[in-house]
Amino acid sequence: MSELITLKATARPRAGKGAARQARRDGNVPAVIYGNQETPETINLEYNELWKQVLRGHFTSTAIELDVQGTKHIVLARDVQVDPVRDTPLHVDFQRVGKDGVIRVSIPVHFVNETLSPGLKRGGVLNIVRHDVEVYCPYDKIPRFFEISLEGMEIGRSIHISAVTMPEGVSPVIKSRDFTIATIAGALKGEEETTTTTAEAGAPAADAKGAAPAAGGKAAPAAAAGKAAPAAKAAPAAKPAAKK
Repeated sequence: MSELITLKATARPRAGKGAARQARRDGNVPAVIYGNQETPETINLEYNELWKQVLRGHFTSTAIELDVQGTKHIVLARDVQVDPVRDTPLHVDFQRVGKDGVIRVSIPVHFVNETLSPGLKRGGVLNIVRHDVEVYCPYDKIPRFFEISLEGMEIGRSIHISAVTMPEGVSPVIKSRDFTIATIAGALKGEEETTTTTAEAGAPAADAKGAAPAAGGKAAPAAAAGKAAPAAKAAPAAKPAAKK
């Protein structure tokens, strides 16, 4: 489970691009808190503290306690705008956690035991349909990831959401169907040999008279018309020897 992290912030009295640029010049990152049917609140975050948390990873899937000059908010980072060149944060949108404490978040999927999958050993390929799964869960019980074992998986097998063990209080957003997360794709060696044999059997053969198709898949003109090729002209007879 992800742990609750704490960030200190200061209120930003003015909104707009001008105030945001001024905050960045002062070494801060502008942000906004919204949701839970409350008035949005503009704040500033200390750049270095925010950057440390972003570098730790899972920033958008970790509950955060924002301390805004003594007033605390439990939030989730929904969007982080970054500089297109330096890849550093420029603005953050935080969503308040509701009174029930349940949030909607995407959890990454990790696959283990690839070497124990007979299908992968035979040349199969792991086809990942969903790299993450959206779930409802309490803000203080957000899973870091879902782990799926590939042990014993053969070619043609599929892994569905029902195969994922979820912690108490965590449930998938999609409940109407047992959706697919990944499959083991590929053909068995025997099937490949059968395909090759079938292809060879379907190759164009010589015609009844033994004439093979010409280059480019077309028969020679005479053969195509169903006529025998004209015989080669006989060599001219030898001239009588000169009389002595």
